[in-house]
Amino acid sequence: MSATTDHAPGRSGDVTSAGTPVVQIRGLVKDFPVGGLFSRATFRALGGVDLDVRRGEILALVGESGSGKSTIARCVARLEQPTSGTLRVDGVDVLRTEPRRASRAYRAKVQMVFQDPFGSLNPAHRVEHFLTRALRLHRRTASAVALRSRLAELMDTVDLDRALLDAYPHELSGGQRQRVAIARALAVEPEVILADEPTSMLDVSVRIGILNLMRRLRDERGISLLYITHDLAAARYVADRTTVMFAGEVVEAGESTALMADPAHPYTQLLLSAVPDPQRAGTFDPAERAALRAQVLGATTCPYAADGRCRDDSPVHHAVAPGWTVRCHLYRPQTEVARRALDVAGTSNA
Repeated sequence: MSATTDHAPGRSGDVTSAGTPVVQIRGLVKDFPVGGLFSRATFRALGGVDLDVRRGEILALVGESGSGKSTIARCVARLEQPTSGTLRVDGVDVLRTEPRRASRAYRAKVQMVFQDPFGSLNPAHRVEHFLTRALRLHRRTASAVALRSRLAELMDTVDLDRALLDAYPHELSGGQRQRVAIARALAVEPEVILADEPTSMLDVSVRIGILNLMRRLRDERGISLLYITHDLAAARYVADRTTVMFAGEVVEAGESTALMADPAHPYTQLLLSAVPDPQRAGTFDPAERAALRAQVLGATTCPYAADGRCRDDSPVHHAVAPGWTVRCHLYRPQTEVARRALDVAGTSNA
């Protein structure tokens, strides 16, 4: 089902001083066939998602496995064909102008960095091959001298020794392989990088280097990044804004630090309850959290809505604060006066 907005002036998607949207997703639906060749059954992975990635920002997309995070990235990268909805890049509806497959020009704008750096690099080729192939396919160099110069520049950008151009993937560490994957994405000078859990397979000691590299690409080059992660601490550290996904829909979105300091949606609270925190009062009770998870996910009545309203009336996005929205009945304006007050607050803080 598609999420609509109920007088929420600060909802995700509005243009703010943080930058104009380079990627605009509206009502994105993705169904996957299930049950075999002759079955007509489908599974809805995305249920009408609205999402913007602004210019020069890092947007974190968080949620449990199966919430639809990677499916969004694969649809934006045109590795999956959405069932319906619109996808605009630089204001152009690419699903209409390029309905079947993405053009080379589109792939130069939008690049993807996958979770497993070893799986995305052919073990039979050296690092130089991966970068050279990207440059030549997109015609980014005109001569052998320019090619060598560009290769050296890319290695410097991702903080790798130029001597590693002659190395094979198995000769590199996990962090080095991921930096090569990022260098390959940068070779075509993209506007947007889709980073699908780029640090999840790396040692903790090297994750911070990749996160800092992402921040540097944003700050120095103005590249927009959609950062998909399970690591809420990393999202808070690196992302300007965070969007929380649940069951194929956006349930909360806002500025990262504020959202994680005081999450509004019960599901976001549930996610943060699993983050180790030695300063948190009390002890972590797995049984108690399992019961809360069952309630929030709809197996029983939500503890925050005893009347079961969510089962009968799908919630829409409401403004918690300017630029911060939550899809929950708890924040539903009760009167028209309250709605107008939200509009005035959003206008005065825009």
